[in-house]
Amino acid sequence: MQPALRPVRPGREGLRPLPRSAARPAAVPVAGGSPRGDRAGLVLSIEGLSLAFGGTVAFAEIDLAVGAGEIHAVIGPNGAGKSSLINAVTGLYAPQAGRVRIGAEAFARVPAGRLAALGVARTFQNLALFAGLSVRDNVLSGLAAARRAGLGAQILGLRSARREALAHRDAAEAVIGRLGLGAVADRPAGRLPYGLQKRVELGRALVARPRLLLLDEPMAGMTATEKAEMTGFIRAARETSGAAIVLIEHDIGVVMRLSDRVTVLDHGRRIATGTPAQVQADPAVIAAYLGLADGDAAMDAA
Repeated sequence: MQPALRPVRPGREGLRPLPRSAARPAAVPVAGGSPRGDRAGLVLSIEGLSLAFGGTVAFAEIDLAVGAGEIHAVIGPNGAGKSSLINAVTGLYAPQAGRVRIGAEAFARVPAGRLAALGVARTFQNLALFAGLSVRDNVLSGLAAARRAGLGAQILGLRSARREALAHRDAAEAVIGRLGLGAVADRPAGRLPYGLQKRVELGRALVARPRLLLLDEPMAGMTATEKAEMTGFIRAARETSGAAIVLIEHDIGVVMRLSDRVTVLDHGRRIATGTPAQVQADPAVIAAYLGLADGDAAMDAA
């Protein structure tokens, strides 16, 4: 049985700055963090998360849960708070209220320096590659936090360092092969077409085999053919690794075909969560996201 849609309506007064009493210190794990999320099969759980910049609310009281192997899309108009939410989940922003659970650990502010250890990887809305490095080296950079051999061991070429370097290179080559990047592996990433650069960034995120993968508009600026290819790569990544995937994407057609569940934000508020079919038929989603009253026609057009 499919989960029921849970619509959430914004208040009549609209969005207001968060009250001072809602402030929570940007801190380390919340005391008493429970492994309950793991037992429930959740990789990511967002509970009452709120973020404001001065008097401007980025998002407020967001709840979201993502299980292992699930592709969960977050959609909404520009300025809805989607990328800010991802930045809060990865510790780039400090929320004023709520908490983020990653597996068994709960945080008032996720420690950005521990993302790799927590099994979290992400891509960015704007490309963040090392343009002068080769595709292979860009993918290998996704394993930097996994390096155990010290600088001395690497300089001296100790067996442990050589073994680790070989294992990392094998992992990078495997990802390069799965993403169809073998022919350009030695080329500088900055000289590749935009669609291939997006693929390199996905490879850098995948190489460490994360259990939680956050994709911020991975198909922005792509052609229809490139989007179809990227959709296949994302689906294959889920099937290969079992990772939970949070996807921010503006192409509704892609979202409806690729996602297991969808959360819709509007002006920083969650207005609906459900399966693609449920969200597609929700009048509030149509009104907020597309500005049209005829849900079926609107989604078909998208």
